[in-house]
Amino acid sequence: MADQYAQSGEDGRPTEIPAIRWDEPPEGPVLVLLDQTRLPAEEVELVCTDASALVDAIRSLAVRGAPLLGIAGAYGVALAAARGFDVDEAAIALAGARPTAVNLSVGVRRAQAAHRNAVAKGGDPEQAAGAALAAARRLHREDAEASARMAAHGLALLDELLPGGGHRILTHCNTGALVSGGEGTAFAVALAAHRDGRLRRLWVDETRPLLQGARLTAYEAARNGMAYTLLTDNAAGSLFAAGEVDAVLIGADRIAADGSVANKVGSYPLAVLARYHHVPFIVVAPVTTVDPDTPDGASIEVEQRPGFEVTEVTAPQVPVTGAGGGIPVAPLGTQAYNPAFDVTPPELVTAIVTEEGAVSPVTAEALAELCDRSRQVTI
Repeated sequence: MADQYAQSGEDGRPTEIPAIRWDEPPEGPVLVLLDQTRLPAEEVELVCTDASALVDAIRSLAVRGAPLLGIAGAYGVALAAARGFDVDEAAIALAGARPTAVNLSVGVRRAQAAHRNAVAKGGDPEQAAGAALAAARRLHREDAEASARMAAHGLALLDELLPGGGHRILTHCNTGALVSGGEGTAFAVALAAHRDGRLRRLWVDETRPLLQGARLTAYEAARNGMAYTLLTDNAAGSLFAAGEVDAVLIGADRIAADGSVANKVGSYPLAVLARYHHVPFIVVAPVTTVDPDTPDGASIEVEQRPGFEVTEVTAPQVPVTGAGGGIPVAPLGTQAYNPAFDVTPPELVTAIVTEEGAVSPVTAEALAELCDRSRQVTI
């Protein structure tokens, strides 16, 4: 079982190793990450001493998930400042590490702006670094608070759409504490339903090609004692046909101004299935994931991942022979189409749930109003 080494706190919940934390050992500040590429086989922390190491961790998916990438980006700027590196150069490298997830650049800009403001006001390098770190910590705290509010709004929406409880929820990729300063986005809603005794079953898509569902969502579900079942992505259709899915809950890496949603590849087919079978398709994401500067889905840059992620598989403690460090499952030289994300149009989305509430139906006007309301609350 994935949680065989889990510890429980006083409230009976598992004691989590934080997905990200700032530490200040005698040799200098560092950013410590739970290496998600090693889960669920082992819980190993990865120590980043500079922004370039964090860029590598982001690209390798050691740290991943839209909200957490924003937090990591902000801490990366603070780390560069604290270590005496060029902050603007570090910010550019960090913001470009993964192009689709808008939260990454949002977090980078927040910490960078705090650093610049401190310098403009005559602050010395230490004070400017402190300002960047304070901005990162504030973003980290805000995301934890947003996660709790998203869970509450999402559960209320589920109860409205599906009165009576006993929810059977299908989810894709990983959207729990591993991607958040709190308990996640879509997964946090399912977890809230579980704690209230209203979750009958969590269907966990395996999520090809990197198995974030099998490795990470199942890991988190097991640690929380949730009733869950793992399935291959292409088995989802048979679940819908059998009437075994009450709702689909996913996260998002970027939401365009018109409500188009970029999420882990495989999300769009679920939206199509959900529409055909009259099942709610719900996106759960913080307001920072809504990008008003991206007008529509066609304008979203979709990250293309290396082909070896498809032509090879990796397994802990197994000798590797493939060019990408894995076990080949396709003939040498096979080309692979490997987009990291796909885009779901707004007409297939039942609702977008944020910390400021739910938008349904999903329209550009409703999203703009939500973002304006969020900015007023922040100010």
